[in-house]
Amino acid sequence: MKKILITGANSYIGTSFEKYIKANYLNDYVVDTIDMIDGTWREKDFSGYDSVFHVAGIAHSDNGKISEEKAKLYYAVNTDLTIETAKKAKTDGVKQFIFMSSAIVYGESAPIGKTKVITRDTPVSPANCYGDSKVQAENGILPLNNETFKVVVLRPPMIYGKGSKGNYPVLSKMAKKLPIFPYVKNERSMLYIENLCEFVRLMVENKESGTFCPQNSEYSNTSKLVKMIAAANCKKVRLVKGCTLLLKLMSHMTGMVNKAFGNMCYDKGMSKYKTEYGKISLEESIKRTEK
Repeated sequence: MKKILITGANSYIGTSFEKYIKANYLNDYVVDTIDMIDGTWREKDFSGYDSVFHVAGIAHSDNGKISEEKAKLYYAVNTDLTIETAKKAKTDGVKQFIFMSSAIVYGESAPIGKTKVITRDTPVSPANCYGDSKVQAENGILPLNNETFKVVVLRPPMIYGKGSKGNYPVLSKMAKKLPIFPYVKNERSMLYIENLCEFVRLMVENKESGTFCPQNSEYSNTSKLVKMIAAANCKKVRLVKGCTLLLKLMSHMTGMVNKAFGNMCYDKGMSKYKTEYGKISLEESIKRTEK
């Protein structure tokens, strides 16, 4: 029975992973969680754990220029705390360290009408200090990798599911209220929370190391996604074409337009794994999220 320590209490991903393991693999893994807010975690002995799943971090919630204090907080938590935790895990004899990075390390979405397909050859290019704080954390922990201490970096796209935060709840709210919604042709990578949890489990089970970019097996189209969410709530949304030009103009006034309707997806080949982890289809994941 493998033992996993989640570093970061009350996080959506950490809490979801613990629930997923208990619901599906109760007899195969022991999962514990430790709070990272105060310094008492430094006194805990990590030895005995096979893997540390590090989910503690400051999420990206700023759309414009941020204060110098907030920028420092990104680096203090997302970078410095991650590196310190990884070093402690290695010193204490943990066999694997799994870090939740983000697709944001590749920069923002392409604007409406432009494509952005990330491949294995795409260099990291963070557009803000949040993305850079993730890149710097990666750079700090990857050199720790060796035969006895495996380092895994996960760069997922937008994660969604029941109780998730971020852009998905905004789309869900609109889908439940609006009778019409603009149709824009775009493609985005997304990752349902249960598919992520299964991928993390496989990282532990297979004693992996390296950088991975998991995603759903299907790309998402924002407009069709809203229609799908509406249907899951027994409502109808009519998609209206011909709004692209207006949305392009609006994108110059607010970055939210390109966040919703821009293009950003991983090449599907770079997300394939030797064992299937995308067990829940896009349609089924929306039903589970909305029920």
